[in-house]
Amino acid sequence: MNKTKLVSALAAATCLTQKDTSKILEAFVKIVGETLKKGEDIVLVGFGTFKVSTRAARTGRNPKTGEALQIKAAKVPSFKAGKGLKEMVV
Repeated sequence: MNKTKLVSALAAATCLTQKDTSKILEAFVKIVGETLKKGEDIVLVGFGTFKVSTRAARTGRNPKTGEALQIKAAKVPSFKAGKGLKEMVV
């Protein structure tokens, strides 16, 4: 499902216009990004947890030449599904 289909489904489920629903979705994504940037987690009970994980520095290989190269440590966003979401998928 892409963003357009998600907005349509949310609009149908909430009886809001697609324009309003799109604004809500964009605000949600922006707030999640800003909160993670601050280093805070977002916990939605029954759905899941958004958080920032730290990926350690490591040695990689250039697939073309096989040459070893250093990959820097990085902060990456992650999502862990909650119990309710896991049960919906089964």
